[in-house]
Amino acid sequence: MGLMDEYRKKLVTADEAVKVVKSGDWIDYGEFNGAVRALDKALAKRKDELSDIKIWTVVNPYPTEILEADPKGEVFTYNSWHRSGVDRKRVAAGAPVYYSPIKYSEVPRYIRQEIEPIDVAMLQVAPMDKHGYFNFGPQCSFSKAVCERAKIVIVEVNENQPRCLGGYEEAIHISEVDYIVEGENPPMPQIASPPPTEVDQKVAELIVEEMCDGACVQLGIGGMPNAVGMLIAQSDLKDLGCHTEMLVDAYVHMHEAGKLTGAKKNIDPYKMVYTFAQGTQILYDFIDDNPKCAIYPVNYTNKPAIAALNDNLMTINNAVEVDLYGQVNAESFGTRHISGTGGQLDFVLAGWDSRGGKSFICLPSTYRGKDGSIKSRIVPTLSQGAIVTDPRTVAHIIVTEYGKFSLKGKTDWQRAEGLINIAHPDFRDELVKAAEAQGIWRRSNKLG
Repeated sequence: MGLMDEYRKKLVTADEAVKVVKSGDWIDYGEFNGAVRALDKALAKRKDELSDIKIWTVVNPYPTEILEADPKGEVFTYNSWHRSGVDRKRVAAGAPVYYSPIKYSEVPRYIRQEIEPIDVAMLQVAPMDKHGYFNFGPQCSFSKAVCERAKIVIVEVNENQPRCLGGYEEAIHISEVDYIVEGENPPMPQIASPPPTEVDQKVAELIVEEMCDGACVQLGIGGMPNAVGMLIAQSDLKDLGCHTEMLVDAYVHMHEAGKLTGAKKNIDPYKMVYTFAQGTQILYDFIDDNPKCAIYPVNYTNKPAIAALNDNLMTINNAVEVDLYGQVNAESFGTRHISGTGGQLDFVLAGWDSRGGKSFICLPSTYRGKDGSIKSRIVPTLSQGAIVTDPRTVAHIIVTEYGKFSLKGKTDWQRAEGLINIAHPDFRDELVKAAEAQGIWRRSNKLG
């Protein structure tokens, strides 16, 4: 049987495809921009016929029809490996969104051997190529692992999904697919980074001055890492490399400015290595069928021992708060969950292990609370219930607009002093009093 004959045999409507779902099933909804749309709508229609359906997803950027149909989660239990901005809006509206703590590089193994078997995998994919492969698009962190574990695999074709070259595990063959749904071809979600603020720009300057020609760059999610990328594009740095989990618009600007050759990388030279991409159309057009880029599963991109093979690996990530002991929280306000650990811990470890490498955690010194008051992000201890994303033993360089401080090899009193020195001046006196009360204060230098 030819490929097109097999294609036609497996082609069904979304409504027909979701008939395979039965009460009690675990369903994977796809990753990132590959979360399903037409199948989501079709499954939502079956709410009154089903019970106890468990959904897996990660950073789903789309409105989710099953939650619209079942806002209290009485039928569909929605579970995420990492919450998106849309997920936070769902939670604010009262919909339950459950989180599974992860170390991102380990998720393929979780799926293959730890979680409950997946009854149905649903993934949005690019159109089938002439060899019979459906490319997963700009997200292959653990898509292949999901398909291997699933009893039934349904692909939802979207002609707008870029074809992202690997790497490996970036596609699935038609022989491994049970049903094909031709979706509504929605455009890729446009996720632009906010314009950099003056604080973002200052932090970016402090980080970029630590970088050297030939450095390999990992940028995390958020305005500050994006500001670093944009500043690199305007800098005199050259022959930089890319080994990251998330590819964003800033990498395109760095490449177009001639900064990102990849010529000095120890592994995957000349390639921009990533496991998922989210940004605007400039990014999706750039990665489409581009041999300059190589998408890999996350157990390759984020495994510290692999990433650290690149010399001078510079990892740049955000935080919510840092306490005087050097504990980093990047994922919650107290017990209110925001996002997830994601790959931050992976790259904090990798940056330190890389020869000449550095790991930066950047954050504004303050934020505005719900009551309108200004609060410090450098705190005596993490907020009650806050998550330790990076333990005090692994965090390296902390950066605010007031400076940077390396935690490695420092005593508790040195940490307290160094972090207070990069806190907002309005909060330094009270932080000193807190450090004294906690028994970690020994002034050795006048505070700046």
